[in-house]
Amino acid sequence: MELVNLSNVRYEIDRVLGGDTSVLPAFFARHGLDGLELTLYEDWDPLQFPADWIQGVHLRFWPDWMDFWRGDRAALLAEYGDEPSWQASFGKTREAWMDFWRRHIAEAARTGARYVVFHVSQARTSELYHRRHAYDSAEVIEATLELVNDVMDALPEDCLLLYENLWWPGLTLLNPGLADRLLSGTHHQHTGILLDTGHLMNTSTSLATEDEAVRCVRRVVRNLGGLWTSIYGMHLHRSLSGAFVRRRMAEAGDLRPRGFSEVFDYISHVDEHRPFETAAVQALVEDVQPEFLVHEFIQDSMEDWEQKVHTQRHALGLESDADAGWKGKKHHEK
Repeated sequence: MELVNLSNVRYEIDRVLGGDTSVLPAFFARHGLDGLELTLYEDWDPLQFPADWIQGVHLRFWPDWMDFWRGDRAALLAEYGDEPSWQASFGKTREAWMDFWRRHIAEAARTGARYVVFHVSQARTSELYHRRHAYDSAEVIEATLELVNDVMDALPEDCLLLYENLWWPGLTLLNPGLADRLLSGTHHQHTGILLDTGHLMNTSTSLATEDEAVRCVRRVVRNLGGLWTSIYGMHLHRSLSGAFVRRRMAEAGDLRPRGFSEVFDYISHVDEHRPFETAAVQALVEDVQPEFLVHEFIQDSMEDWEQKVHTQRHALGLESDADAGWKGKKHHEK
């Protein structure tokens, strides 16, 4: 299935769709798409996003949660400044946060989605620039298993739970043994991996071209051995931000916590979410053969979204500039 990503945040609906989700079926038809992977930030409204559009749901994500999970008050104070600030993010207790997760997962299940996506990662804002982290991947995976095995009873057994890789400690996919530990240690019966190609590229700061990036991702997938059959989904996009990351690492300076706007700006430069432009990407998709292929971008407008989807499908050999369904300009990146 070919999908695209969107959230149900009002700001994004207004910015990309002009506030009108009814334009989506025609968009799907123009690009041969089967629907959405919907990120749920608000409760699901079936009038805005009918169930037959939704194939997957991306669950919410807390990038920095391990200190709260472990009850490390000193680390929380150092990162958040005061107790009300971290309570505003997580709630007052670990049990309250877990209750939120159960409600959130139940809301995702209500859509009838075939899969849900769960990020496995941890990074304090004070660690982002220099990439020296307090927790290692094994610790993050063990904590993830504690959380997931407590709250995923809210997910129907026939719904796939897909773990997504990031470049911070957790599921990076660079260590097959840790990936196997995550999958084998999860109690939910139907569990697998969602390979995010851009996130995997972000684990290296030396990649400069699409050919290099594709070779890197293919090499990591091969190194997974038999685990590659657990890759059910793929977030397909590219990120060649190594030069930017190296520059910021050299300029890291003090290790202070970073504010929201600074973090957002930094991550948006690292995790570019740009479309592939060359046929090199075809070998990657052929290697993985995902059941769910998600063209995952950061879209600024409907025109921007159309161009990015067209550019990547063109690279995959699935869409041509002469296609009568494409009404935009010749594919390019802004």
